[in-house]
Amino acid sequence: MPSLTDIKETSRYLSRLLEAKPALATEVETMLHQPVSEQELSGWLEAQQLSEDNLKPVLRKLKQRAYARIAARDLMGLAPLAEVTECMTLIAELAVRKTVEILGPGLINRYGTPRGADGSVQELIVLGMGKLGGRELNVSSDIDLIFVFPEDGETDAASANSRSISNAEFFTRLGRGLINAIADATEDGQVFRVDMRLRPNGDSGPLVCSFEMLENYFVVQGREWERYAWIKARPMTGGRHDELDQIRLPFVFRKYFDFGAINAMRELHAQIRREVAKKDMADNVKLGPGGIREIEFIAQVFQLIRGGRDAPLQIKPTRKVLALLAERGILTPEVAGELDSGYDFLRRLEHRLQYLDDAQTHSLPISTEDRRRVASAMNFSSFEALLEELDDHRATVSRHFEQVFADPNQGEHALAGLWDDAGGDAQEEQFENLGYRNPPAAAQRLATLRAAPLYQQMSQDIRSRFDVLVPRLIEAAAALPNPDETLSRGVDLLESISRRAAYLALLQQYPQALQKVAELVSSSSWAASYLQRHPILLDELLDPRLLEVAFDWAAFRLQLRERLAELEPDTEQQMDVLREAHHAQSFRLLTKDIAGMLTVEALSDRLSALADILLEAAIECAWKKIAKRHIETPKFAVISYGKLGGKELGYASDLDLVFLFDDDASDAAENYSRLGTRLNTWLSAQTSAGQLFETDLRLRPNGDSGLVVSSIEAFRKYQLESAWVWEHQALTRARFSAGDPAVGEAFERIRCEVLRQQRDLDSLRDEVLAMRKKMLEAHGTKGDQRDTVFDLKHDPGGLVDVEFIVQFLVLGHAHQHAELTGNLGNIALLRIAGSLGLIPADLAEKVRDTYRDYRRMQHVLRLNGARPRVAKETVQQRVDAVRELWRFVFGDQRAAGNNSE
Repeated sequence: MPSLTDIKETSRYLSRLLEAKPALATEVETMLHQPVSEQELSGWLEAQQLSEDNLKPVLRKLKQRAYARIAARDLMGLAPLAEVTECMTLIAELAVRKTVEILGPGLINRYGTPRGADGSVQELIVLGMGKLGGRELNVSSDIDLIFVFPEDGETDAASANSRSISNAEFFTRLGRGLINAIADATEDGQVFRVDMRLRPNGDSGPLVCSFEMLENYFVVQGREWERYAWIKARPMTGGRHDELDQIRLPFVFRKYFDFGAINAMRELHAQIRREVAKKDMADNVKLGPGGIREIEFIAQVFQLIRGGRDAPLQIKPTRKVLALLAERGILTPEVAGELDSGYDFLRRLEHRLQYLDDAQTHSLPISTEDRRRVASAMNFSSFEALLEELDDHRATVSRHFEQVFADPNQGEHALAGLWDDAGGDAQEEQFENLGYRNPPAAAQRLATLRAAPLYQQMSQDIRSRFDVLVPRLIEAAAALPNPDETLSRGVDLLESISRRAAYLALLQQYPQALQKVAELVSSSSWAASYLQRHPILLDELLDPRLLEVAFDWAAFRLQLRERLAELEPDTEQQMDVLREAHHAQSFRLLTKDIAGMLTVEALSDRLSALADILLEAAIECAWKKIAKRHIETPKFAVISYGKLGGKELGYASDLDLVFLFDDDASDAAENYSRLGTRLNTWLSAQTSAGQLFETDLRLRPNGDSGLVVSSIEAFRKYQLESAWVWEHQALTRARFSAGDPAVGEAFERIRCEVLRQQRDLDSLRDEVLAMRKKMLEAHGTKGDQRDTVFDLKHDPGGLVDVEFIVQFLVLGHAHQHAELTGNLGNIALLRIAGSLGLIPADLAEKVRDTYRDYRRMQHVLRLNGARPRVAKETVQQRVDAVRELWRFVFGDQRAAGNNSE
């Protein structure tokens, strides 16, 4: 490890400082192995008994003491980059705060206290911008500040020796005093140079502005580059910071995914590159190619794009942003790691350039001696070796920067003429050459779109994006098996998002996303309509891990709870978050489903698990909205029936739910009734994000005429004394989904008790057949179609027949065979019934396979918007197997209309 004497060679400024101040040199050497702390710096300042008279020299001595030690620790390899930047940030923060504390009272004595219209005291808020805001200040940096205050008004001059002035004038005087105290070059030097040009209207604007003035500026004049600058804005003095954030955050972070930010950032960077080239600054490690600024741009563009919908991305430090981007899959871990490594190297090099003479420089030195010093400070044997490492990092950063910011729209697309000349004579031939099966229809679709008011009335910005996308869509559709359907569905999607420039920008900036859209809508008309309803899901297509990452429901549950807790008590936003989370996870499942990576059973299991998690989250949120709740955690449970109960949920399935509670408190029934009603609203209400689930509560005791919520005792009494057989049939596939597990366990005991009652088989058979007859008459295939068309669900030999067979076996034999009460699904229960000898095992196996096949066929048809009907001849063997088992279980009796045998 180099000695203190050695490192003086790498910093002329530090050498001069320590030689001029022997006591400081001794202090540095004594405390070299101890990081500089805020407590230490604050304690030293307190001991100086600060006043207006000694403020300037004391602040400069503070800077010198802290700087000398952190520079020594850095150059000796004892301090990581984070320690260096944090120490420099602490010096600036303390200087700003102490200056405001010292200068404020003098102004108050002269002019009185600034007050708002309601008499409330007003305080100056000093915002640290740039690296100061991000706690990333370098060792020879200026500090970017902005001064704001909450409300206009006047000071309350209370004595004959004072006069009242406006709040703006008061804080202007305080701001000028602050700048002078910190930036004035005295015999002790400066604390920091101060740059105020980031304030509204820059040098031509007032030095301070009120909240109202700032908000109006953002709305009327705020520019894209200012959004970038205000990401790191951090208040260091004053109060009412939450109110300031309510002004800042909507300006910086959009509510939607703002992919248009990429174009704005690309243009800003192009301006910087032109300036760098003009001033021959290629050796600038901050602004040159592959420099620090490019890493910051990569981090911040994704903050601008996603920060409005992903609050954790609103953090300020660059390296923490990179880590979050990797965690979210926006950058790969390898890319984030290379950018982080490059950032660390470039920032440490930047500091060693500045250590030479305490100059705000970012350029490599020209002189051979200074190059030797910098190489030595970076622990390289020569400047050439340093340069080789530097070039590697800069090349890596440049490569990643180009991947993020490359303009995908250079040059006209080969098929642009097809769109520009929509309706022209040669179009049909071109579509035919591309492989379209119905060229006239494709040509007419484009002609109609181009002539429509929707297109004609688009703004120039939106139309330019739209014009880029249509030829790409034509090309992508032509490469797929069903180009005509793909083009039609794709155009429908573009039309539906045409008023949202951000979505068009996403597809324009990421051609691979448009390709994935084409593949998705080609595979499923339902997926196409789902994307139209929820275009926010287009962002999911950018995740390169979309088809690779396994589902981590525990992590999803935790993240969802944290997000909902952050939004408490905003009901509207919480309801939207639940819906968006459901849509996003369903969409991820959909992409895997279409890619053939999930069986129907695996898909249903995951959709059911997702529904359970969302129900749990909705209960927690809805309960917190009950003002007079008598208990912190409700003794309440959601019982699911039907598709969710049997874990056979589909993408668009509704939820059959029953709400139960087990609580003796006097106001329990009233509170749980409110909870049940509110929960149903949380689930089924339409918000700006759509609907979470369609719900059906009619399976509760006494159906529509019954209470929304039942006590466990009332539920048991109803099931044992009043329920119809069809209600016990429904109970065979009911289960606890969410809420209090103790209530869920109580339900399961009742369920088993009910299912295990001994029943007269003849009476049970009659009841089941009567119900089957009603369903068949209502939903089965009618008339002559019955000979050729088969409804996979409702017709004799279909899914409902299998379900009724299983339900009859459970209700008729569970009193002897407890294993039949398990909520295991129809396929597993058929196997159990076969193993028990209740039905022929070989026939049970055939019907199990048939049930799987039916569900798979039904699922494929629904993905393409078709009814679950097929040509009867294609499934006749399967129908025969189910009907054979039906006859075995029910004898020769059959539901009316079962004339297919």
